[in-house]
Amino acid sequence: MLKISVVTPSFNQGPFIERTIRSVLAQAGDFQLDYRVADGGSTDGTLEILKRYQDRLTWTSEKDAGQSDALNKGFAQATGDVLCWLNSDDLFIPGALQRVARTFS
Repeated sequence: MLKISVVTPSFNQGPFIERTIRSVLAQAGDFQLDYRVADGGSTDGTLEILKRYQDRLTWTSEKDAGQSDALNKGFAQATGDVLCWLNSDDLFIPGALQRVARTFS
């Protein structure tokens, strides 16, 4: 079965990140999901949100050198056959990852 890794870079995105997380975790289909959030050391409540979902995603929070650095760290730890990212204030529409899985399968 195809495994898709999604990396979300984040820094102080508390007002937005929960919607992003939910849009990723709501994806369903014929694939395995490896979801990772690479946080840059947020101080705005983001970490409390991440902790609520830690049984369904992997997250780290540490100072980084910006979005590209966070993405590189997340991709280095990703375990998927297909890698992608979703910014912390963006959403996947329902079925998005199933379409990716069909395309790659």
